[in-house]
Amino acid sequence: MNTNISIVMRAFLVSALLLLSSVSMAQESAQGSAHNSSLWLRNPAISPDGSSIAFTYQGDIYVVPSAGGWAQQLTTYVGRDTRPVWSPDGAQLAFASDRYGNLDVFVMSAVGGAPTRLTFDSRDDIPSTFTPDGKSVYFESARLDAAASSNFPTGAQPELYSVPAAGGRVSQVLTVPALNASLDSSGRMMVFEDVTSYENAWRKHHTSSAARDIWSVD
Repeated sequence: MNTNISIVMRAFLVSALLLLSSVSMAQESAQGSAHNSSLWLRNPAISPDGSSIAFTYQGDIYVVPSAGGWAQQLTTYVGRDTRPVWSPDGAQLAFASDRYGNLDVFVMSAVGGAPTRLTFDSRDDIPSTFTPDGKSVYFESARLDAAASSNFPTGAQPELYSVPAAGGRVSQVLTVPALNASLDSSGRMMVFEDVTSYENAWRKHHTSSAARDIWSVD
């Protein structure tokens, strides 16, 4: 009888130890997965008042308080939503989405809701900034180089365009390659990155004639 009890107790202890080990491994795995997932946060954009940060995670747009807290998911489409930019009053977000094939520019409320499509070209369109009055969105797109330009028109060297935030006709702002444009509060001065050649955007400390420069234009 004592032998049987001893065998049962040993079996119980072994089972308990295996269960605890499994729980511990599961917790470590979950923590590791959460840590690895956080490495895939992309395209952070700080709101004009500094209170919120919009970002891309797994193909959707999220907004989180700058002080920390719960991130609100704004888009849930099966495609890829990326590159959010804020309107000057913080009420809207422009972003790029491939929900119709290539990337187009969309705008939506910064608190969520149905997005409005602004561009309809077959080339990728990526928003850079709003104009200071919030009425237009500047975006990058490799559509049409100037006839006298020596640049070969490729997707790696997009020009700068503007489209009304309420929808309307697209107009070209610059014919030279211009990325990540930003306007001052008056709307007269603009800074942007040039693109002189193919370059890996993730390559650090790159020094060569292909490295990007920052330009200002009145």
